[in-house]
Formats: sequence, C-alpha cells, structure tokens
Amino acid sequence: MSDDIYPVELTPPDISAYQVGNTGIDYATTFESGVAGPHVMVNAVTHGNELCGATTLDYLFHHDLRPTRGKLTLSFANYMAFLRFDAAYPATSRFVDEDFNRLWSADVLDGDRDSVELVRAREMRPLIDQADYLLDIHSMQTSIAPLMLAGPLEKGRAFARAIGYPEHVVLDEGHAAGRRMRDYAAFGDPASEKNALLIEAGQHWEESTADVALETTLRFLDHLGVIDPEFVAENTADEPGPQKFIEVTAAVTIRHDVFTFAEAYVGLEVIPKAGTVLGHDGDEPVTTPYDDCVLIMPSRRLLPGQTAVRLGRFVE
Repeated sequence: MSDDIYPVELTPPDISAYQVGNTGIDYATTFESGVAGPHVMVNAVTHGNELCGATTLDYLFHHDLRPTRGKLTLSFANYMAFLRFDAAYPATSRFVDEDFNRLWSADVLDGDRDSVELVRAREMRPLIDQADYLLDIHSMQTSIAPLMLAGPLEKGRAFARAIGYPEHVVLDEGHAAGRRMRDYAAFGDPASEKNALLIEAGQHWEESTADVALETTLRFLDHLGVIDPEFVAENTADEPGPQKFIEVTAAVTIRHDVFTFAEAYVGLEVIPKAGTVLGHDGDEPVTTPYDDCVLIMPSRRLLPGQTAVRLGRFVE
C-alpha cells in the first residue's frame, strides 16, 4: 500500500508572499507584540508533502493574526520540498535530499555532512533557539484519528494535557534514524521550561486534516495566552472530550532489506495478545511484547534504518 491511494483534497497555498519576512531567514516571520511574554513558534512543512501546516499558516497570515503578548513566529521549514509538490505524484516531495525531521541533534547540525535539508536546518537553528514554545505541524500516511506527539518527558505530557486536543496523545522517544525538531536542545531537556509538541493532524491530503491543524494551532496559542481569545472562539469547534495517552515502549527499526507487515495496519490498532506476529524483518518475526499493544503510525516507507512501527500501551 502507498500514499497515493488517497485522493488529494487539499490545494497547496501559494506561499511566495511569505518568502521575505523580517527575520533574515526566508519563509520565517516574527510578529512582536511589544508586551512581555513568551516567544512562540508555529512551524509548517517540515515535510514537503504535508500540506495542512502551510494551509494553517496561510490562514493566519490572511487573517492578520498578531500576538497580544510576547512574539509569534510563523515558519515554513522545508519550503524547498513543498514547492515541488505535484498532486499527480503527491508522495514524492517529502524531502529533497533527506528527512528534515531527523537532523535535530548537535552532532548532526555541527557535523561535516551536507544536504539541502541540513543547510536549511542550520539556517533556521538560531531562530528555533530563541523560541520558548514550538508547535510543529505534520500529517500522516494513513487516515486515522489525529495524534499529538508529546515526547518522553513529563513536561510534554503536561503540555498536551493542558491544551486538551486532540483525543490521542503519544508519549514517545522519536526515531533511531535521527532526532526530531520537537526534541531539539532545550525542548528535550527536562530541566528547561521550554517545551514543544508535534501534531499529526490526519492523512496528508484529506480536507479534514487542515481543519485539525488549524484547531490544534489555535488551541496551542490560546493556552499560551498569546492571541485574542475571541478569534479562537470564532475559529474552533466545541470543547473537546477526554484525552487518551499512549506510552510508546519500543520502536521497530528495520534492519533488513525487506520488511513486510502481516496485515495492512493503519495505526491505533490494539492487538490483544502478546506474541502476536505483526510482520517480518527479513526472515525474523516481529511480535507484540505485551497484551493490548497499540500500533502507532505503521510506515509505508519500509527501508533499512527507518521506523516500521512504534509499539505502545494506553496509560492513565
């Protein structure tokens, strides 16, 4: 199964008007309120084929959203890949050279490697270092309920709980292939008050995914007290219901050239029995480690070194 079985319901917005902002960094704009408060950052298109973040930022720009205190930065991270998006081949513009969301550790950013994405990450790094709070907007390969990825720390769990949306919150370490932006530097430091979240708003190209991305962004900004609450009320749905937290205990990293799943999993399946075969990495079976194992974001990009699926369980 591949990404392109899903129709493209979203139209990528024209973001050319946002190229020259006021930060000295292309496609990054910071609005200052002149009132003391946090520096809050909302980031889109970390992956170029994930349209909902660009749609959300375009909406905020068109509505002249400004912070009531502190600073608000709106950024289009991997705009190079996003500008290559082709609705006829929607899965091919995830990145140019490598995954932008696996680069966020000092050894990689300060290292000798080079790529289109690394150049951009190094360019954005000083701006991200300034941010107190970050929301990184993503979408998923399959059509399932949205997921808030809060990381492994208690501060991330508390942040997601305070926002209260969406229903499912995933507590996880990320990927063996590299560190995500939401885990970068102080965001991943339990001693720091800086905090970050990553929203997986739905299937890449479903219209409802853009609605979830906007709803999440406005609730994020409202919780931090940096925008007009009337604007939030006018642009969000009714108060959400209770949340469910899923603690990831393992990530299945592919080690062989061929990985196959036993079934066409899409995510959030609960496998009742420990020892159930989920698939095979080469000839080696991959099984559930405990009863009621929850599958998180099984991948369609089954390549060595990448995450095939994350395994978790519901927690209080």
